[in-house]
Amino acid sequence: MSKTLTLAKKLVTIDSITPQDKGCQSIMTSYLNDLNFEITDLKFGEVDNFWAIRGQESPVFVFAGHTDVVPVGSESEWHMPPFSAKVKNGMLYGRGTADMKGSLAAMLSATDRFVKDYSNHKGSIGYLITSDEEGPAINGTVKVAQYLKKINQTVDYCLVGEPSSTHELGDIIKNGRRGSLNGSFRIIGKQGHIAYPHLANNPIHLVIPALNDLCNEVWDGGNEYFPATSFQISNIQSGTGVTNVIPSESNIVFNFRYSTECTQEQLQSRVCAILDKRNFEYQITWEHSGYPFLTPKGKLVNACFNAIKTVKNINTQLSTSGGTSDGRFIAPILKTRVIELGPLNATIHQVNECVSIQDLEDLSDIYYHILKNILT
Repeated sequence: MSKTLTLAKKLVTIDSITPQDKGCQSIMTSYLNDLNFEITDLKFGEVDNFWAIRGQESPVFVFAGHTDVVPVGSESEWHMPPFSAKVKNGMLYGRGTADMKGSLAAMLSATDRFVKDYSNHKGSIGYLITSDEEGPAINGTVKVAQYLKKINQTVDYCLVGEPSSTHELGDIIKNGRRGSLNGSFRIIGKQGHIAYPHLANNPIHLVIPALNDLCNEVWDGGNEYFPATSFQISNIQSGTGVTNVIPSESNIVFNFRYSTECTQEQLQSRVCAILDKRNFEYQITWEHSGYPFLTPKGKLVNACFNAIKTVKNINTQLSTSGGTSDGRFIAPILKTRVIELGPLNATIHQVNECVSIQDLEDLSDIYYHILKNILT
């Protein structure tokens, strides 16, 4: 077996369900130690993390990723045990093969090859690895990034190995992600008998016009890289469960996926302004789960484009679609350029998650050429 496949199988056989690592990072740090990386283990709470660095010069290029995986679901629905790392018809099966232990293996094998081919390369290579990406993401990458900022460790370029590809390896690079802002508000009315509405104040009736305003508001027009900011209602709760009682309150839960054309503060202010126009009593709470980030065309993007063209002979598209990733911590805290590039995302978080063995080999080759493009 190739180094990439051997490493991937070792990692996939470990049932590192978030936030557990169970030794995955030890496999990685042992490998990196042999390549003369300086390793710093960073445990925050119950979460294992590490930072590794080879070199002391700029530019600093960092591979980032996670060793934790989501639960397997119903094991009976898997064609083979989810942590057996079995190969069938050119595919490696198992939880985490695509998200994202396959990428971690490709990073390591690419680094091994690059360091041996270019022992005197310029700049530095770093690794920022957590076991808390699939979970609360409280004691993982965000804490490591804050630690790096505290010790004045610069990061010029960062590649996160999230499964970005859609139809074939390398067809999509994520060069940014939308921000995510969650909100919930409680409309306060007055309970009463349904036959005597003049003695009550129906919060459902009160909130409907406000919801219509929020749903029809144009928050921004997006830009070259981002679609327009999206407002979506995820939950509406009200009523007592009977037909003859006007409820005393209604509760609304919503989310913004927002572009770099808006800020968290602007969205919060505009929502409150819309609600205030309706002259009802309400209480609102906010939870911000990620800032938007964007890496425009430049050296990092070009290095990825050229590497993919060399290995796959395809033209890559930039995208900021999808949910959040740990790039939302790395980019703003460390003020660095971040892209996401990894295998196909067709089976991630699904039963029978799998990745093409050839894609893993090609991904390692792509990572190698990115290192070459940046550090030689």
